[in-house]
Amino acid sequence: MPGGRLTQQERQQIALGLADGLAYAEIARQLDRPTSTVTREVMRNGGPTGYRADLAHRATEHRAHRRGQAAPRGAEATPQDHGRDPEAVREYVETLTTVFMQSGMPKMMARVQACLCTADTGSLTAAELVQRLQVSPASISKAVAFLESQGLIRRERDERRRERYVVDDDVWYQSMMASARSIAQIVETARQGVGTLGAGTPAGARLENIARFLDFVSESTARAADQARAILHTKPEPASDGTAETGSDR
Repeated sequence: MPGGRLTQQERQQIALGLADGLAYAEIARQLDRPTSTVTREVMRNGGPTGYRADLAHRATEHRAHRRGQAAPRGAEATPQDHGRDPEAVREYVETLTTVFMQSGMPKMMARVQACLCTADTGSLTAAELVQRLQVSPASISKAVAFLESQGLIRRERDERRRERYVVDDDVWYQSMMASARSIAQIVETARQGVGTLGAGTPAGARLENIARFLDFVSESTARAADQARAILHTKPEPASDGTAETGSDR
């Protein structure tokens, strides 16, 4: 698999592939590159409808030049534990951020979420996020407020009474349940529309179909989240002698 930065010719091939309506995976196959490389390249340079090879190439050269001039700061200066390759970590965080953005998350919120997900502690303070992402405290405050409203992070106080933003297994469960509740609200509203527009009308029938479909999705999401939490996140209970039980009684 080729490594290194994309060439100008490869960017032109990406632009042609987008114009032909090809999926990122197909474009990546033609370039013999990872799909994540193509996805990140497009999303950080105008998206699928605004991507231009020449502008993307100049922007990349400008970023590389700026990084070469500036002293390493923020996320790039953060020491890497466990023998990790700093450049590989940076590239991965960019990829994860891009995936979050593709799911509909605004850019700054996606950057904060990716930063939290890739922190070994699973939690960071506002000051730590400011340092890692090199953005203003106001940007962090806005991002965490959005993420908390979506159930994607939670707040807690550490031993120094500092507010920390946390991503852990339970947060993802709570996020899925929040999504199920949000879908259920759409179901309820759609069914109200059936009564207003008339069950026998085309519009009423359409809303009823929407309600039935999303009701199934909502219930399935909540059920799957409960099952996953019970199976994957159950901790062994201590036995009567104080040791953890590892199996059933025989």
